[in-house]
Amino acid sequence: MTRRAVVATMSAVALLLLGCSAGARTADAPAPAPTVGADAATMAEATEVLRSGTAFIDQTSFRVDADIASQVTTVAHADNVNKRADATISAFGRVIEVRSIDDEVYLRTDLDLPGVGHEWMKLDPARVPSDFAVSFVPGRNDPGGSARLINAVVTARADGSHITGTIDLTRVGAGNGINFRPGPDGFPDGARSNAFDATLDADGRLVSFSIPAANGMPNATLRYSEFGTPVDVVRPQGAVAAPDALYPQLGLRG
Repeated sequence: MTRRAVVATMSAVALLLLGCSAGARTADAPAPAPTVGADAATMAEATEVLRSGTAFIDQTSFRVDADIASQVTTVAHADNVNKRADATISAFGRVIEVRSIDDEVYLRTDLDLPGVGHEWMKLDPARVPSDFAVSFVPGRNDPGGSARLINAVVTARADGSHITGTIDLTRVGAGNGINFRPGPDGFPDGARSNAFDATLDADGRLVSFSIPAANGMPNATLRYSEFGTPVDVVRPQGAVAAPDALYPQLGLRG
């Protein structure tokens, strides 16, 4: 892996944009044609299974574990009903921590950011870029970013609790969770039809979504667990107001 070309990230923090080697540019390639007939019905059924499998996000607490190529990892806990969440993002030995309590968002990092210290900082939600997406608003409160992955699915087939198919990595977009971004030469050939594999538990909840390494893209894995476990998030003592210099460095921008 390099820190250039195609960028895969965990968490909507620009400074964790990490590169993986890319192949030929596909910026001008057409999008996959929609499926028709029986294939369309199979696809619709499978994607509905996936979407239904994420209903727990607005209903109970849960844990998220995410991994990109064993180089970027995230461990997060969320209780959107009671508005509590935390996340620890590690990349190449550097760490970003985020805590959310009601409408309060705190961040600390050991990254050496211009104009930013290493203490706990309290963010002004009004100044946080939209793609940072630290929010308990329904539909924007999944630190795993499963909805963006499901929206990028091109083909899918459900076999009981197991769903397989292909995903267009160029359509995943920016936001919390797994992200894929083009480098100077665009996405590699095949990125619009990368395999994926997802699994539901006995209660119909999405517990894993895996994207194997292929087509010059890294492997990525998203896992959900610990449903209903209390999430205890403590306000950091001595937190300072985030400096103006921090806000332009948040969000997923190239």
